Amino acid sequence: MISEFRIAVPDAELAGLRERLRAIRWPRQLPGDGWERGVPVEYVRHVVERWLAYDWRVWEARLNAYPQFITRIDGQTVHFLHVRSPEPDALPLVLTHGWPGSVAEFLDVIGPLTDPAAYGGDPRDAFQLVVPSVPGHGFSVPLESGWDHGRIARAWVELMRRLGYERYGAQGGDTGSVVSPLVGQLDPEHVVGVHINGGLAFPDLEPGDREQLDEVERERLAAAERLRAVGTGYADLQGTRPQTVSFGLSDSPVGQLAWILEKFWEWTDPARALPEDAVELDHLLTDVSIYWFTNTSATSANLYYENRRSVDDLRPGVPTGVAVFPTDPAIRRVSARRHRIVHWSEFGRGGHFAALEAPDLLVDDVRAFFRLVR
Repeated sequence: MISEFRIAVPDAELAGLRERLRAIRWPRQLPGDGWERGVPVEYVRHVVERWLAYDWRVWEARLNAYPQFITRIDGQTVHFLHVRSPEPDALPLVLTHGWPGSVAEFLDVIGPLTDPAAYGGDPRDAFQLVVPSVPGHGFSVPLESGWDHGRIARAWVELMRRLGYERYGAQGGDTGSVVSPLVGQLDPEHVVGVHINGGLAFPDLEPGDREQLDEVERERLAAAERLRAVGTGYADLQGTRPQTVSFGLSDSPVGQLAWILEKFWEWTDPARALPEDAVELDHLLTDVSIYWFTNTSATSANLYYENRRSVDDLRPGVPTGVAVFPTDPAIRRVSARRHRIVHWSEFGRGGHFAALEAPDLLVDDVRAFFRLVR
């Protein structure tokens, strides 16, 4: 059964958030310290001031402008947006976000993808969009154990079947860069192609690979090595003790904010000094607010725990397009061992959160890839 759904955060929750933001006890910070040890206190103070002035109801209405539903799949509540195109021949497409993302990160691409003609595009590029909240994230709660990438992919296959889509595509970044190819692998009879961006996994190099890297790829690998050395503490904590770390995040909105802000600083376009230089601050706060209001710090972190105990057996399957933005460690010859790549694009702006940072580039690339397989 599929039921209609609307986001409606109670007024008491909004008031409670403001009370907690005003009551924060700020941590001490070493004099002159920047971002090297984590998010600076003064920057978080600045963002909290904005959060106190931020209007959740505006963004709640933006999300509710699109049809939303919930259904039960494999015992799990799955929340999703289902945005139909005015074009009768539009290709169904399931979009998958990651952590610390949510369905809100797709707000700027929904219109251009479903109704390209209204945005100066070709109506033949239109999609029917299905945008689920990953189990344990946003409104896809509560959660039981065992929800790894493979189980999510199986749920998406069932969701698309339940919606009556016989022929469809899959797209995603971060978690979606793994789940989307798995959807294609599980359902090749119905999936026409997969488009991915925003992978964070360190390239699975084989002997001799390093010697074949060009200058850009060497720089990309060096950045990935730096990230592996100093930027994976969050994954170690979420992958080993997700429940423990969640107490601070679930009880303190500023703790949740800082936990997410760090990733937006580290993963967004390196040409942008601050998260708000890469992503509109109110849009970022909408994402953080969703985690806060749904109390999903523990359940979303659980995905890291589950994936440490499973193997994503990706191998070349359906046609695949890859969009590489700054901060992505993708190397084509390495990626080709796990994907049947028929489309590869590299961009000089944007970052890990491409739908938020460079929605125009992402939309154009998704359209270009799916023209090859429609």
